[in-house]
Amino acid sequence: MKELVDQISSRLRDQKIIVPNEEIESRLKKLIEEFRVPDGEARRSVLNYFLKEHGAMPFSGPGSVMVKVSEINGPGKWVDLKVKVLDIWEPATEAISQTGLVGDDSGSIKFVKWAKSGLPDLELGKSYLLKNAVTDEFQGRFSVKLNRASQIQALENEVEAKPSIRPVEHLKVVEINEPGRWIDLTVKVTQLWETNSDAISQSGLIGDDTGSIKFVKWTKAELPNLEEGKSYHLKNVVTDEFLGRFSVKLNRTSKIEPLDIDIEVGSQSVEFAGALVDVQKGSGLIKRCPVCKRSLAKGICSEHGKVEGTYDLRIKAVIDDGRHVQDVLINRETTERLVGLTLDEARKMAMEALDHEVVRSLIEGKLVGRYFSITGPRVDRYLLVETINEASPVTVAQVDELIGSMGV
Repeated sequence: MKELVDQISSRLRDQKIIVPNEEIESRLKKLIEEFRVPDGEARRSVLNYFLKEHGAMPFSGPGSVMVKVSEINGPGKWVDLKVKVLDIWEPATEAISQTGLVGDDSGSIKFVKWAKSGLPDLELGKSYLLKNAVTDEFQGRFSVKLNRASQIQALENEVEAKPSIRPVEHLKVVEINEPGRWIDLTVKVTQLWETNSDAISQSGLIGDDTGSIKFVKWTKAELPNLEEGKSYHLKNVVTDEFLGRFSVKLNRTSKIEPLDIDIEVGSQSVEFAGALVDVQKGSGLIKRCPVCKRSLAKGICSEHGKVEGTYDLRIKAVIDDGRHVQDVLINRETTERLVGLTLDEARKMAMEALDHEVVRSLIEGKLVGRYFSITGPRVDRYLLVETINEASPVTVAQVDELIGSMGV
């Protein structure tokens, strides 16, 4: 609060306006504490209030101040920076047009340029004046965001900046516990999934002896494809987090080194029990790309185009325990055992009916409404089934006990 008061007081003095700090602080507190206005916007509002009160021209912009990178110490502040672009990364979402690292002689900081800002792209190694950038903070790390109110001005003179030193650690999967870390991993590819975005060339599951984690390889990275069942040394990948679940991303700066060893993958299994309430579309008899193992859509692989696919069996289902629902993926071997139907038999059924949907319908008829206890690692919204056993339905007494424990 004191820093905001000092900034406003300094701006007012520049206009030869003297306002007691107590009055400035009082208006700031009302906006920030009672009305939950962000610090930067509150500062601009209070500054303009006193400027208008004393007949001075209000600031039309957000009221940014020129700072060094090392002086950024809180979120919600509007700042101007003279910086050099040290690194450009692959955006994690289409809402971001650019992200990377900028710096000056005092240090470096992450920047994010929103797609809706309409601002031109920054170039690696070039120097810029970034006006009206907004500071942000996540897990104690500061960043700056460029939005519609921001401006980018190229500088003729190069900004002296400390070199971008990106610490890279070799970690086990179980040691990944925060986003934004650059790491090396030695892992085996256990599953490849079909992608739902042109921006992603591959995604799936990788693991080592401590557990498994989701990976995403960006299309713009132009890296070679990983193969299911093969082991690799993945260098310079970045960790990410969404809803408490970690993943790793491979971008332009990442490297993929194939290994001639078979890495044993450990399991971080969870357990879930409930009624199987739905067998989703994409279950039953499917075809996969023989190269990348993605499931085909009308004989077409999103990566390799029209291919002669190989048949596979799987189940994508939903299990409900009365309080939560869990999406599950069941592989071919477990599907065959659970349904009592082999892959060859499923193919014959589909050929006779001239419709692959008959296999999904059979699975649905045999499984929906039955109770199961399952274990396996949870990745994204799916639980990848390692074991599945039929369980007893919930009794009336158990329902009454649950209701009683909820205080109903």
